[in-house]
Amino acid sequence: MLGFLWTLILGGVAGWIAGKLMGSEGSMVKNVILGLIGGVVGSIVLGVIGIQGRGLIGGTIVSVVGACILIWIGRRL
Repeated sequence: MLGFLWTLILGGVAGWIAGKLMGSEGSMVKNVILGLIGGVVGSIVLGVIGIQGRGLIGGTIVSVVGACILIWIGRRL
């Protein structure tokens, strides 16, 4: 249960950072969703080019990169 809560908190932080970087404002729920899905997208995209995020900081950076990619794609659609 604690791991799940920690994942939600990190997802929210990653989504919030990505929103600030990309100039996109959203609700806390949107930020958590962006951060969580961004973690998956970021690990796939960065994994293709051979970069892995390990630990708290690495995972957060990967999630932020993935969330930024999602925001960018959302703007293009």
